[in-house]
Amino acid sequence: MVTVIESKQLSFSTDEALAQLLRYMLADSNPENPTFGMISTGANFSFVKLVRGETPQYARSAEFVISNPGNELYRVLQILKRLSQLPD
Repeated sequence: MVTVIESKQLSFSTDEALAQLLRYMLADSNPENPTFGMISTGANFSFVKLVRGETPQYARSAEFVISNPGNELYRVLQILKRLSQLPD
């Protein structure tokens, strides 16, 4: 399962959405498989992976900013492509 939280507000921080995203991810009805999430402002992207067990654990990617030199949009698209290939 992939969960996405997006905001178009320029003042929005992806850090502010992490708790909400994790709540949504913990509600996934398939706890055997990892759940993936993405937080985006439209310009900034951050990815989260949640693995549940006795103690749920999550990992968060670095924040990708599309306006940075080095074309971070390409990296974001690579991650999205990989997520789309995950089994249901």
